[in-house]
Amino acid sequence: MPQLAITGASGKLGGAVLHNLLKYNLLPPNELVVSTSSSADDPLWAPIKEKGVIVRQASYDDSESMEKAFAGCKCVLIVSTPRIEMDFDDAPYGKGREAHHFAAIRAARAANVRHIYYTSLGFGQNSKSGVMVAHNRTEEFLQMLSDTHFTIIREGLYNESWPLYLGHYDATNEDGRQEVLVAGDGPISWAAIDDLGLATASIITDEQSSCSSGVTITLASTGTHTLEDIAAMVSRAKSRNIALKVVSREEHEQYYKERGMDPRYVTWWAKTYAALKENECENQDRTFERLLAKYERTPKSLEQTINEMVGSKR
Repeated sequence: MPQLAITGASGKLGGAVLHNLLKYNLLPPNELVVSTSSSADDPLWAPIKEKGVIVRQASYDDSESMEKAFAGCKCVLIVSTPRIEMDFDDAPYGKGREAHHFAAIRAARAANVRHIYYTSLGFGQNSKSGVMVAHNRTEEFLQMLSDTHFTIIREGLYNESWPLYLGHYDATNEDGRQEVLVAGDGPISWAAIDDLGLATASIITDEQSSCSSGVTITLASTGTHTLEDIAAMVSRAKSRNIALKVVSREEHEQYYKERGMDPRYVTWWAKTYAALKENECENQDRTFERLLAKYERTPKSLEQTINEMVGSKR
């Protein structure tokens, strides 16, 4: 009988959770359900289906399909939807990405799921960032449901996402800029995606965790690195100087719009820097390190990730 359903398992975080559940044998494969918006017969899923994982088609846009996908499961991990365009233009309540999350939560309740785990993000409550609005709304929605057991997991900012914060830096090609413009800086607690996958998988399969409700857990390293630090790391990796320039939000938006980026995206993303200046992404909770230590792992350093992404041999 299935125990856990996972949404977004073809994505980075959901895929990392699934990978680590299987790698460390945290649940028998036949107790895992993967819900996918693509066909359940997609060859992508063949390797895990061979192991016994159940794959069911479901879409955030189709509540009935989600209810069917979650049927019989005790727990559901709802990985936040990646459709950020839903948040643009200051989307009103219930119209941003939280609309997908609300639908998944309602479907889980209709399927009599006992415990919902939701992957939020490592910004603060009532965040000044645009990226956190849908997460804050989803957290509040869960907290209003007195008859539903839930755990909110605020995933730290991905190591692998540093280019977004460092002025949309192009790490895959040769970004020729020697000066990168941002609209603010501050201490950030980072975490590698695979490490987050293992820590999240550990929480979901912990018996004590499943008996608790209303808990918010932050998963991120306790050490921090600013964008200034990251510019220095990239400089070392590339053996040439990359300077960071902090400008006003208005100048930041104008600069990136002139570089041809989607104006709606630029405006939405620029709010991130106001949150960084308020130290919203600084974490002091050692839960992340403790969870990884159970598996004799230490968090992957941000500098190691940067070196790998820009091709350094250091």
